[in-house]
Amino acid sequence: MSRVLVVDDEPGLRRALSINLSARGWDVTVAADGASALEAAAATHPDVVLLDLGLPDLDGLEVIAGIRGWSPVPIIVLTARTASADAVEALDAGADDYVTKPFAMDVLLARLRAAARRGAVQEAAPEVLDVGDLHIDLARRTVTRDGEPVKLTPTEWHLLQVLVTNAGRLVSQTQLLQEVWGPAYGRETNYLRVYVGQLRRKLEKVPGSPVHLITEPGMGYRFEL
Repeated sequence: MSRVLVVDDEPGLRRALSINLSARGWDVTVAADGASALEAAAATHPDVVLLDLGLPDLDGLEVIAGIRGWSPVPIIVLTARTASADAVEALDAGADDYVTKPFAMDVLLARLRAAARRGAVQEAAPEVLDVGDLHIDLARRTVTRDGEPVKLTPTEWHLLQVLVTNAGRLVSQTQLLQEVWGPAYGRETNYLRVYVGQLRRKLEKVPGSPVHLITEPGMGYRFEL
């Protein structure tokens, strides 16, 4: 049974999430504020953390930093539909994904299941990844598609490497720009559009309908398995 820590200061939402997740086989721990969340995370070692950013004591970013100091557990943040900037900041701080309020329960459950799978994989991250018709060897820095070598430029490879090592996780535009181009970059989102487009033409069966290199508009990109 997977363990989830739900952190939200709204009693009604906290109760609804606890009931729904428990009914679907999750072992649920709840916390109403940041301090309690940090204590619960240390005590229960959850497989996933579901974190509302608007807490009464600590800022949600402080909670992320506190957990990231000792644990790689996947963290999904809950944000208001109009607060995309807050979600970007949370992703840059170490969160793995986000869900906007109000949300559909089936969407949230799918994100939680995916996060739990990624958390399990992170314990022994493979150097070789086979997904669909792609074979990606991180150690040898090679990619094949349908058994045929794919030639990537150094920048394309670096971008793919960052996305693949965070497979399934949303990687923010800022993180990608700084990891691939350097710390002085952060606003040049046109670079990402160009290079992700090039990767799609080389790696996706239908570049216009990608299944691996996914865009989250205004947020970032993810590599889906």
